[in-house]
Amino acid sequence: MQSRNPATLSYEQAGVNYELIDPLKVAAQRAAAATGANLARHGFGEVSASRGESAYVVDVGPFYLASIVECLGSKALVADEMQQLTGRSHYAAIAQDTIAMAINDLVTVGATPLVVQAYWAAGGSDWFGDAERAQALVSGWKTACDHCGVAWGGGETPALAGIVEGGRIDLAAACTGLVNPKPRLSLGERLGPGDAIVLLASSGIHANGLSLARKLVERLPQGYLSEVAPGLSYGEALLAPTLLYSPVTEALWQAGIGVHYAANITGHGWRKLLRHPGTFTYRIERIPPVPPVLEFIARHAGHDAAEAYGTLNMGAGFALFVAAADAERAVAVARAQGIEALVAGHVEAGPKRLLIEPLGVEFGDDALQLR
Repeated sequence: MQSRNPATLSYEQAGVNYELIDPLKVAAQRAAAATGANLARHGFGEVSASRGESAYVVDVGPFYLASIVECLGSKALVADEMQQLTGRSHYAAIAQDTIAMAINDLVTVGATPLVVQAYWAAGGSDWFGDAERAQALVSGWKTACDHCGVAWGGGETPALAGIVEGGRIDLAAACTGLVNPKPRLSLGERLGPGDAIVLLASSGIHANGLSLARKLVERLPQGYLSEVAPGLSYGEALLAPTLLYSPVTEALWQAGIGVHYAANITGHGWRKLLRHPGTFTYRIERIPPVPPVLEFIARHAGHDAAEAYGTLNMGAGFALFVAAADAERAVAVARAQGIEALVAGHVEAGPKRLLIEPLGVEFGDDALQLR
């Protein structure tokens, strides 16, 4: 999104331009689609409707197999800076962030996460020599796996001097899960007018928009130690771990609540509500409270509502599309799992667009091009 105000700090100025990235994603998806036929030689087949969604699904007979790989991004850089400033390691939370990036995508298709694999690529072997930091990463990774009921299968810990900057680490996670029984598959085929939009709360910035958040530090006289709320520094607020939503999706299934579609609200902010390929109007009538750190970023970056909600999660980390009759029950299920939620709006017949009525913001069909 381009800004006309020179005082505005855009995501593109922070080094992330989705207009350049998204065409590559589309080209890669088209090339990848041609490889789906290779599964036939093994006696399996892909679920073609999963292409372009947050996880890839394969039909293996009695159930579906879903998989995803995601990287953390640049949030570890904030943890490194805060460790220098405060002496405190945040890598237990960073581990949860990394796992959440994969698991929160996987569950959008109705999958139960089973196995997580770790990819920890350091700029040199000395990164692992900081025993406190390394142990925090290990313990945080295990805790997040236990919270989601998944096995930590293994991983890779390469030292990539010359590729990864010295003293830094690049973190990623791969996750595999099952859709079992098959009717639990949720790729949007049941989405339709009248469905309710239930938004699950975020804990803050999660792990998307950190390039913008780090760039903003240059404008803050106290940098990461700037106060965003009484007793809460900017750096500490940024490092609140990403919420894990698989306990909610599992509890919804156990409660007999069918999810017609789901979207993990990450990059592209609320524009992710337009992810379904169908032509619907998504009308938002209520919005969740905005975490202080996101309000702080939007204010200091000079963002209007359209840019803020088109870039950051603004308090909504995950969207569930359910039958209107199930909406309040879905909220209750989420709250029972410790995740705040609200019925935010509904789906209508009409042109593909997202209307955030309390803010007077509209995103059209061209606001999200992922296929």
